[in-house]
Amino acid sequence: MQALHAQQLIIDQITPLYGAGEARAMARIILEDAFQIRPGGLANTTLDAAQIVHLQDIIHRILAGEPVQYVLEVAQFYGLNFEVSPAVLIPRQETEELVAWVLAFIKLKKMVAPTVLDIGLGSGCIGITLKSKRSDIQLWGLEKSPEALIIAQRNAERLLGKDQYQFLEQDVLDPTKWPQLPDFDIIVSNPPYIPHHELAHVSEEVHRFEPAMALFVENEDPLIFYREISALAWEKLKSGGSLFFECNTFSANAVLDLVAKTGFLQTELRKDLARVDRMVVGIKP
Repeated sequence: MQALHAQQLIIDQITPLYGAGEARAMARIILEDAFQIRPGGLANTTLDAAQIVHLQDIIHRILAGEPVQYVLEVAQFYGLNFEVSPAVLIPRQETEELVAWVLAFIKLKKMVAPTVLDIGLGSGCIGITLKSKRSDIQLWGLEKSPEALIIAQRNAERLLGKDQYQFLEQDVLDPTKWPQLPDFDIIVSNPPYIPHHELAHVSEEVHRFEPAMALFVENEDPLIFYREISALAWEKLKSGGSLFFECNTFSANAVLDLVAKTGFLQTELRKDLARVDRMVVGIKP
């Protein structure tokens, strides 16, 4: 099968589910990521029998509702390719804006070799991207899920290299583990925040395929992770250190109030590009 015909097959099959524009974009991603065929090579590339079978399996899984990132086991984030699996959340575009804010903050404060802790690593996209853009960052990360930690470690080793990070399997809700951590200049986190009773507001694709541990809080308190991470940050941030959160627009003001009540100064709530309340920062005095 010629790659051009494969491209049209993908578009024809997926368009009824996702629309023509999204189908064309997914066809490009599939051919590039699964078969290393770029748009310029479509006319002179042919898929062999095994590749055709693989393509049919990909289309079948996508038509069943599985996110294309899990099907291909890769997601793009801030210009980098991250390995993903159902053990980790698919990196979101709005999280790129959190990374951009942290990078701008580091530059504004003229930080040199800042120590950064990424809490709730998942794929590692936040911390790894930060260090990929600022190689002097001393990167630490915490992740409760051993399966997610393996993914984050593989991404870090591939994108950063060995011995460029310190990732620990640790539940941030267990304060007895906090003393083993050093002091940090920046702590950043996109923690779980969805109570189970709000499941109806979560898209079917997300709650069917993405990890519940990274989405939902166990005790119906949407601020539990923000509260504990704020307490850890108060204990482990250096004077002048900063705490960055990504949050749900519905609880963003509550997160802002929580950070301020913990004692952080210069608190700020920012909107994402969709004009939705999304990110909070606070500075330790």
